[in-house]
Parts: sequence; structure tokens; C-alpha cells
Amino acid sequence: MSDLPRKAVTRTAKLAALPLGIAGRATWGLGKRIVGESAEIVGRELQQRTAEQLFKVLGELKGGAMKFGQALSVFESALPEEIAGPYRAALTKLQEAAPPMPTRTVHTVLEERLGPDWRDLFEEFEDKPAAAASIGQVHRAVWHDGREVAVKVQYPGAGEALLSDLTQLSRFARLLGPLIPGMDIKPLIAELRDRVSEELDYGLEAQAQAAHAEEFAEDPDVVVPAVVHQCEQVLVTEWIDGIPLSEVIADGTEEQRDRAGQLLTRFLFSGPARTGLLHADPHPGNFRLLPGGPDGEDDWRLGVLDFGTVDRLPGGLPTPIGVSLRMTLDGEAETVYELLCAEGFVKETIELDPEAVLDYLLPIIEPARVEEFTFTRSWIRSQAARIADPRSPAYQLGKQLNLPPAYLLIHRVTLSTIGVLCQLGATVRMRDELEEWLPGFVDGVTEDDADQEESAAGA
Repeated sequence: MSDLPRKAVTRTAKLAALPLGIAGRATWGLGKRIVGESAEIVGRELQQRTAEQLFKVLGELKGGAMKFGQALSVFESALPEEIAGPYRAALTKLQEAAPPMPTRTVHTVLEERLGPDWRDLFEEFEDKPAAAASIGQVHRAVWHDGREVAVKVQYPGAGEALLSDLTQLSRFARLLGPLIPGMDIKPLIAELRDRVSEELDYGLEAQAQAAHAEEFAEDPDVVVPAVVHQCEQVLVTEWIDGIPLSEVIADGTEEQRDRAGQLLTRFLFSGPARTGLLHADPHPGNFRLLPGGPDGEDDWRLGVLDFGTVDRLPGGLPTPIGVSLRMTLDGEAETVYELLCAEGFVKETIELDPEAVLDYLLPIIEPARVEEFTFTRSWIRSQAARIADPRSPAYQLGKQLNLPPAYLLIHRVTLSTIGVLCQLGATVRMRDELEEWLPGFVDGVTEDDADQEESAAGA
């Protein structure tokens, strides 16, 4: 494989092979049972083969297909255990690795972008990739000044592959509608396409990472590696060692899980407030636990990688989020409903019962109601079941709500982060982070309201 499979017909055929392969294996399984093997053994082998094929196809395609796989690996905690279990290991692999591109392809890109003497820029360069992701892979190296660095090299054809995947997705937008009730699919896919273009631009990624590295340079809790060099298709940053969050999820201590969960929550809400940017790719492969936190070597810090997808929020997270969250906790149904209508979460043509909307929202924001909350797979499964069950009032109400495109990434990042917290099983003081970093949450008053109150007081 010299690069990504680029032709739309190739990628579509590979994706189409997934359900066909599953059907074929089901027939194979039936044959095995007819000749006398137990249903449990056959079922387990069938699930294992399906997981292996899923990883293989998504990993080979990389691009948008692999991003879909990474999203699955974040949200598997919301699936019933009998469905999630067999796929968890295969999907988790997508958070840390994928089939690499050949060494000769890597060298060709480096020669084209850094020049024929590219090796002179490095004291050492490891040909074997340290990590592989959806649009590029990372090599460990030593820069000419002695610094250990991570060299991210973009896959040839990554742009065409990503845009091809999203084009295919847009063709099925009408069919996807019922899967995401109340959501306008077309503008959301257009928003994703815009983000893809940004993610392919390593110049923009370097700017976003440099802004975070500068802001968090003296932070005792969060580490962002500095940008060393950037050009088209190549990004060189400082190397950071640490325990991948996927390993903490699999084998971490309770202390590591809780600390990782707290810092992940803190970064989610503090990042936009401090940099005007939201890190919008919170799957576990992009985070590390590093020793040397505020309480010494036995404490932990959070290392943050990959700033290719960010949401630009100059004023931090939108104030209406904090205001509506506070009002919901305070039980102010009418005010919450008016705010949701004003922000476009309820379309003008729809009228809902404010108390029903409050009942819909309260279970979702349960972690913010208490001093500390333990995120578990069972909790997120109960939330998913409540909202996805066509017989439930929550499902019926959810179908009538809308997600404005401006809130797409914020919504996705928040849900993804909660998914990771549930994978960690972390106990988190979320309310502390909301009070410190989320605009509008502490007093539930918007800036406009505050200006009006000051004007009234002056009069």
C-alpha cells in the first residue's frame, strides 16, 4: 500500500464489503452449528472475526472511514455489553495505531517537503512509525539541536480520501436523517467538510498547537508540546513520553483514572476560555498521562496531542450553554425553553412543553448536579437507552429538537469526552470545572442581561 486508496469507487467498495462480509460469516456460523459446534463458541468466533475485519478495513482506508472507527471506539461505552464487548479491543486499536505507509513513501514526502538534504535536519530518525492516525503518521526523531521530536507526515492522497468519504456520506444524508432525529444533516456535513479542509492544513494545526503550548507552558496540570517546524504535509513538534489514555482505560489504577478524568474535564472547559480554541478530537489516542504533577513525581499531568481539528471560539464556550445549564439545574423550565428557542435548538414551527424539555435535560446533566460524579458505562448506557427507545417520551421529544450547526463540534466534543470519562470509570468534580471555566454558569446571567441590569441601576 503506497498511500491511501484514493478512488471513491475503491473506498465505497471496501466499505460496502463490511456488511457483505458479516452476512457471509453468519452463513459460515450457521454451517458450523449444523455440524454440531456449540452456539456460544461459534458466536464468539464470529464476533472476533467481524471485529478483526472491521479494524482491518477502517484502518486501511484511514481518512473519514477511520475517523468513523475512532468515533465508535469512543462511544462503545454507550452500547450494551453483549454488543460492545467483542468489538472493544479492535476499535481501541484505532486510537493508537493503524497499518503504516511504506518507509519509501515517508522518505519521498520528507524529501519533497523538507528538501533532498532532509536527513541533515535530524540527528536521528526512526523509520518505524510511533503512531498512525486518520490522515498522517508520527515518527520519533531527534532534531538537529538535540531535542526529541515527533514528526507527523501526512498520507499522500489524504485530502481526496477524506473528502470522498464525506461526499459519499452526503449522498446518504436523507437516509441518515432518522438516525439523528431533529438534525439538519446537509449543513452539518458541510460543516464537517470545512473542518476536514482545516485538518489537512498543517499550518493551521501548527498555529492552534502553538497557541495552546504558549498558554499552558507554565501550567502544572496540562502539557502541550511546542511546535518545532512546519511545512506542507509535515509537522515537527516536541516529543512527550507518557502513558496513553487507552492504556489507562485498560489497566490504569483508580487514582490514574480519576486524575485523568479530572484533567480531561478541566482541559475541555478551560481550553476555550484560555485560548479561544476548542480541541475537537478527544479520542484517547490524543492524550497521555505524564508524571510530575503539582504534588511531585507521584502526581500526574495530562499531555495533549493533535490539534488538527479545533473550533474557533474567540469568547470561549458560548455563554448560553452556561446560562441554560445553570437554569436547568435551578429548575427554571420557562427560561430554559426560551433560551433554547432563541439559540435555534427548537425550530420556530415547533412548540414543546417547557417542563417536558426540563425532564429531558436533567438526567443528561446529572454530573453537574452533585459535588462529584462517577462516570460509568452503565450510566451512559441508561442515558443512551432512554433517548434511543422509540417508546420513551425522551425519544419523542428528542426527535423534535434541533442541533444548530454552530454547536455541532461543541456537542460532539462534549459527548466524546463524556464517553471517554465513562470508559475510564472516573470520579470527577465536574461542577468545580464548570464554575471556574464555563461562561454564564456561576450566576446564569448573560452579558446582555448584566448590561441591562447596570443600566437600570444607573437610572
